[in-house]
Amino acid sequence: MSTSTSSNPAQHHIMGVYNRAPLAFERGRGARLTSTTGEDYLDCVAGIATCGLGHAHPVLVDALKTQGEKLWHVSNIYTIPEQEVLADKLCAATFADVVFFTNSGTEAIECALKAVRRYHVVNGQPERVDIIGFDGSFHGRSYAAVNASGNAGYLDGFGPRLPGYIQLPFGDWDALKAAIGSTTAGVIIEPVQGEGGARALTDAQLNELRQITRDAGVLLILDEVQSGMGRTGKLFAHEWADDAVPDIMCVAKALGGGFPVGACLATTEAAKGMQPGTHGSTYGGNPLAMAVGTAAFDTINTPEILDNVKTVAGFFTQQLNGLKDRFPDVIVDIRGKGLLIGVKVVPNNREFMVLARDEKLLIAGGGDNCVRLLPPLNLTVEEASEAIAKLEKACEAARAKAAA
Repeated sequence: MSTSTSSNPAQHHIMGVYNRAPLAFERGRGARLTSTTGEDYLDCVAGIATCGLGHAHPVLVDALKTQGEKLWHVSNIYTIPEQEVLADKLCAATFADVVFFTNSGTEAIECALKAVRRYHVVNGQPERVDIIGFDGSFHGRSYAAVNASGNAGYLDGFGPRLPGYIQLPFGDWDALKAAIGSTTAGVIIEPVQGEGGARALTDAQLNELRQITRDAGVLLILDEVQSGMGRTGKLFAHEWADDAVPDIMCVAKALGGGFPVGACLATTEAAKGMQPGTHGSTYGGNPLAMAVGTAAFDTINTPEILDNVKTVAGFFTQQLNGLKDRFPDVIVDIRGKGLLIGVKVVPNNREFMVLARDEKLLIAGGGDNCVRLLPPLNLTVEEASEAIAKLEKACEAARAKAAA
């Protein structure tokens, strides 16, 4: 006998861990999604910043088809040439010397956390185990990742917290200096928080953070799973700062353009503890994922895409601030960086998402009662203008609802 875990009979065999919207899609193209009932939506969620080139991008489709007819999966017990291709591109474009490929951002975080602790072990300081994170952060759903994250709610009902994880106020470097001690291994932070409400560190804050960690001899992990791969108008968000190059960086989401691909990037020094047998993955870096990831990377890492992000982000910032001025009873603040945009609202953010959905606009939720706009990086200004018009109607509906 089965027990339903959802109010939707069609979902009763799905474990009830998602509070899903009553909406399903059957196809997409670019920034458009078509529901199973034939309705068209403008997608400013993009799989939560994952479909960086929109849906069914022809370059990615071609890469998938071509590789799919050759080889999908072997094992990391063999050399996988396709990994070398993408790793070379990532290292050439960043600070990194080495890459470990994963299937997700969470797995990239796990690799980074292990690498930080192993680094100090091989340096003769095994007591350095503490990982310092920040409130509002989100680093994934595995047990270590939720302990590194700044949302205590994700730990409810799962037993005691893992030892060695410390949380501080986001951007409070005085607290960070006070917290770093002889058992500190590393610091993990998102340059722009996603789920935490699109809070962005300033360039000066990123520079100072790098100097603090460097002076203390602890490793800096930047979680660029959401803020990376062109989302802010540079390939990675920390590149806006003068001196914020990390020791380790985690990327995923848009790296695969919607296909499961993640990566942990590191300097040779930071990764020196990661020796044979210390880590591994069954599927990570499989030929199919590498083919799509390489196609996505080559397409995103171009002036055309990165300049488009800056142009469209500037348009959004201007227009959203205009909406904020016209609807101060609905919109409190505009925040974020590039096309990782946060809009703090007065009404419940989940209710506001429904109002936007009623206008056939898809937006994401976020902490601090924000909604997020995370559109494809190749969104046009015309499509952005359409999104603004739909948001304006949602604001009007929110105002009318409050008045009623």
